[in-house]
Amino acid sequence: MPLTFSIVTSTWNSEPYLAKSIASVLAQDHPAIEYIFVDGGSTDGTLERIRRIPRETKLLTDVRGGVSAAMNAGLAVATGDVVAHLHSDDYYLYPQVLSDVAETLERTGAEWLFARCLDDVDGQLLPENWQMPRYSYRRLLKGNFISQMAVFVRKPLFDRVGRFDPGLKYAMDYDMYLRLGRLAEPHQLDRHLAAFRKHAGSLSTANPLPGLDEDFRVRLKYAGRSPWGLAYHGAHYLVRRWRLARAASAASAASAA
Repeated sequence: MPLTFSIVTSTWNSEPYLAKSIASVLAQDHPAIEYIFVDGGSTDGTLERIRRIPRETKLLTDVRGGVSAAMNAGLAVATGDVVAHLHSDDYYLYPQVLSDVAETLERTGAEWLFARCLDDVDGQLLPENWQMPRYSYRRLLKGNFISQMAVFVRKPLFDRVGRFDPGLKYAMDYDMYLRLGRLAEPHQLDRHLAAFRKHAGSLSTANPLPGLDEDFRVRLKYAGRSPWGLAYHGAHYLVRRWRLARAASAASAASAA
């Protein structure tokens, strides 16, 4: 029997971006996909688009409480062997993504897997301008280099680790990866599987500084309390915050010119 997948897509007034995400899931050649949508109260045609999908889906409506609550609601009804969260503005890059993930999980026996993704800006896939580090828990504590849309977790591991922290607005995925990493080492697949669509309405794009602040608080929760560790992570955070603030100031000045 092939591994079964539960794909959880959280939506809220996502109609402008949802078509490509849906198409990328419907194009998958893997035979066993449970498609779950969790909507936070859309009023823009999102629900109508979901209901027109020509295959069976699960649709949870009026789920309030933010992204963490939506992902947790999807997890609560997921029945697949493997769970992935593909948000409404993200999409898979080719039809064999889930088949490749299933083959890798079965061959390696890994309990979770992450791969690489590309940024989509105005419909154009941008080449990567950085080198993803090789996974170690210590490297992950230095900063989150795992892309949520390219993460696949066996359901029993999710059941062991618990749910996404509803008190987090931006760094709930980073918090989850640090918790997963304490229980099981992931398999790192050196392949681009998904795209992250960068636009003004996306949570992480619109709020880089609050996201960085929450990311830092999550890191400290798992990094321990040694003076050296606190100093290292504090310095790293201050440098990144200064760079983000400088970039935001430059962008603001350019737009005003």
